[in-house]
Amino acid sequence: MEVGLHFINFTLPGGPDTLGSTLADIAKAAEQSGCTLFTLADHFFQMEGQVSGVTRSAQDAMLEGYTTLGFLAGQTERIRLGMLVTGVMYRYPGVLAKTVTTLDVLSRGRAVLGLGAAWYGREHTGLGVPYPPLGERFERLDETLQICLQMWSDDNGAYTGRHHALAETICVPPPIQRPRPPIIIGGGGEKKTLRLVARYADIWCAPGGASPADVQRKIEVLAGHCAAEGRDPADIRKAILVLQDPLADTDGFISAMEEYARLGVDLAMVSTLAPDPVDFANRLGDQVIPRMAQIGS
Repeated sequence: MEVGLHFINFTLPGGPDTLGSTLADIAKAAEQSGCTLFTLADHFFQMEGQVSGVTRSAQDAMLEGYTTLGFLAGQTERIRLGMLVTGVMYRYPGVLAKTVTTLDVLSRGRAVLGLGAAWYGREHTGLGVPYPPLGERFERLDETLQICLQMWSDDNGAYTGRHHALAETICVPPPIQRPRPPIIIGGGGEKKTLRLVARYADIWCAPGGASPADVQRKIEVLAGHCAAEGRDPADIRKAILVLQDPLADTDGFISAMEEYARLGVDLAMVSTLAPDPVDFANRLGDQVIPRMAQIGS
């Protein structure tokens, strides 16, 4: 079972002056520890609420994601880089495809495209980003996936949908990865999200805190959508966003991951609010990742 690091906490000792070097050290430590994927939350305001007993507010630090990933591409060599996940309203689809393509080229084939229907209304309205009702956001998510796939194909022609119209879909240079960067769709909605997973995704990421019973149920629903799309559900990797601290009770964490692995989950995205995330990443490599590699082997 693989481990990825989902990084969300930019309020670190040293403040903005040292944030770049700290982020570089975190990503390099995650890579050296054996993490296979490094992701960020695609937000412009820090997320609000309680996480792991820590209260966060919109005034806490948050960096723009794709600028950060481009910086980290130059600091690392092997680890994949992406968002978990990009909100569909934040960027025009053609611009998003070009952005992810640029990341893929500059990282020499390590970008992933993570997409979701978006949820953080405060930052949309705060920054003047349209925030239509959920149904429309899902329609736009579907069209965005179609546009990205067209831009990563040999078809440079027009695209016309209900919400988007592109006169040309030129994307030069193309992504390094062939046929394209992997697509992650996050979320657990059984009627819309999982249908889009069946239609487009290479990886489905279950929402944070989903129990094994929840994940099993959603994998069964996903299989039904795959049958309707004429797709083998085994072609879609299953991931989970883990809220449990893997270092607080490593034996308990491994036991929990074994249960998810029996359901077909083969990627665990872990996160931390620790004041020293470099140490956290190093300890993952020492205490957790070697044991995780034995799950399912």
